[in-house]
Amino acid sequence: MKLLFAATFALFVLSVFDQADSSAYDKIVAHSRIRAKKEGPNVCALQQVVGTKKKYFSTCRNWYQKAICGKPTTVLYECCPGYMRLDGIHGCPAVAPIDNVFGTLGLVKATTTQDYSTLSKLQAEIEGAGSYTFFAPSNDAWDLLDPEVRSALVSNVNIELYNALHYHMVNKRLLTKDLKNGMTATSMYNDLNLLINHYSNGVVTVNCARIIHGNQVATNGVVHVIDRVITAVGNTIQDVIEVDDDLSTLSLGQPGHFTLFAPTNDAFDKLDREVLDRLMEDKKSLQALLNYHLLNSVQCSEAIMAGTSYETLEGSNIEIGCDGDSLTVNGIKMVFKKDIVTTNGVIHLIDQVLMPDSDEVMSMDQSFLKIILENHILKSKIVLSQLYNGQRLETLAGKFLRVFIYRTAVCIENACLIRGSKEGSNGALHLMKTLITPAESTMYQLLVKNGAFKIFLSLMEAAGLTDLLKQEGGYTLFAPTDEAFAGLSDRDLSLLKGDVNALRAILLYHFSNGIFIGEGLETGVTNLLKTLQGSNLKVLFVNTVKVPDSDLMATNGVVHSVRTLLYPEDIPVGNQELLSLLRRIIRYIQIKYCFFIYAVHREPTVVRRVIEGPTTIKKVTRVIEGQPSVTTVTRVIGGDSSVTTVLKGKHNLTHP
Repeated sequence: MKLLFAATFALFVLSVFDQADSSAYDKIVAHSRIRAKKEGPNVCALQQVVGTKKKYFSTCRNWYQKAICGKPTTVLYECCPGYMRLDGIHGCPAVAPIDNVFGTLGLVKATTTQDYSTLSKLQAEIEGAGSYTFFAPSNDAWDLLDPEVRSALVSNVNIELYNALHYHMVNKRLLTKDLKNGMTATSMYNDLNLLINHYSNGVVTVNCARIIHGNQVATNGVVHVIDRVITAVGNTIQDVIEVDDDLSTLSLGQPGHFTLFAPTNDAFDKLDREVLDRLMEDKKSLQALLNYHLLNSVQCSEAIMAGTSYETLEGSNIEIGCDGDSLTVNGIKMVFKKDIVTTNGVIHLIDQVLMPDSDEVMSMDQSFLKIILENHILKSKIVLSQLYNGQRLETLAGKFLRVFIYRTAVCIENACLIRGSKEGSNGALHLMKTLITPAESTMYQLLVKNGAFKIFLSLMEAAGLTDLLKQEGGYTLFAPTDEAFAGLSDRDLSLLKGDVNALRAILLYHFSNGIFIGEGLETGVTNLLKTLQGSNLKVLFVNTVKVPDSDLMATNGVVHSVRTLLYPEDIPVGNQELLSLLRRIIRYIQIKYCFFIYAVHREPTVVRRVIEGPTTIKKVTRVIEGQPSVTTVTRVIGGDSSVTTVLKGKHNLTHP
């Protein structure tokens, strides 16, 4: 019994140590192996961004969204690092042969690095005795290198190329579990440091180059394939940018791990001159402004696969995300040069100045500022757990704010909460993503005042639905702008207004019973909104681009402007001329609003036989003798996929 207990205890201890040795990278690879278990042993499932060569061992969030940085992905099944396929055998059952570092470069298909090792006389060194870590650029990484830089390296192989390759090496073996976040590793070139970051999403970077194939063990070390060629780093953030000596408390020249979003001179030129002058006169505010551009962590672009909120040194939060190859800050594409690596962090150049609330108020009228503050302070203490959908919160200004609870967001009017609400003895603090704008007008008043919805309003009047825009309630309206009806003649509009029943059904398809702001719709999935017409509107998040005139909050709902008329496929149209007009108007369906672009799915239209004459619906039944058979004929009408089903045999035919 004692022996059994001792053995069990030993296994427990070993398992604990094994878990302690695992890393985020190792765990992500393990999850990829589980996802691919049907493909055989030692197969990993990776996500590849469509239209690119970028592949990732991805997080559950990216996997189930089937997207990385807002771009769709496909699934690839490859052998997990260290394994190989055998002809005729399912999966990857073979362990890759262990060779020296030079031979391993060929095994992981880093053949350009292998060739350059031969060319620069490095081959003998990495074939011999020792224990090395080689961060080997992939073949694609070398192709991405500036042609002039690459030519200069190759033309001076005995010095420049040799030194460049040595900078990619460490004189000891480091597996991914040894590569800790924020550590530095001493390279074999002049003992210059390599900056290592190991992120919670499994991404490991070396000087912001991502490890795309790790832990290929060699007899004399280990090879990690990286996605770019790295260059020696010797400057601090302070060295790279010019900072006023009076702002020395920023300590941008001291050791640390920072991310600086550095506005260019042109970015500062875009600021209002009065605001810029006030900032330059107030060193405290200027320092706060610079702190708002600094994070106390290194965020390399390759590690950002989705939007995440980070606290700045100023104390406020900013959201760092991505849209394809572009980085976004607070949902806006503004980073035009990224990953300038320094000894104490990384710099991303931006073409806008980030303004914290403390600096924005410098240019505000004080009476207007008072109104804003009063609309953000409630008369009573309400903590996060007390908020519920439909709740009305009274502010100090006497306005009432509505609460909307969604599956993935809690919002007050047009603004949603950022994680991190805090409770104090005399109140509660809720961080919001944007200023709260209390609703003051009905949807009808908003549309009239905007001036871009005149045709839509005239159609609502013709259909007898204007009161819907004025009455109390909570609706989401996708309102087509006048641009949606561009090119229509007066006769076309008269035709559209002529069939009141069809017009009412079309217009009611633009309304959903419930208030859905942009942040309330989930990313990566189809959001089904039940319309007042009865059909479902299918809204799919595509990417993050800020769009004006979005989330227009009304006392009886929210308005999102769209640039096309939406059409439910199941609405019967009894007039061929009207059907042709609708097909001409509805060229495509794409909804743009809030801080997002949404695409709306529509099923292929089923072509029905149209009988001219009175609108009375009659059922005509005939019996045809013979065995039943089904023939499907597909044709293209007006660019839309249409399907006509022709039935033969003994059965009933019903025509509308």
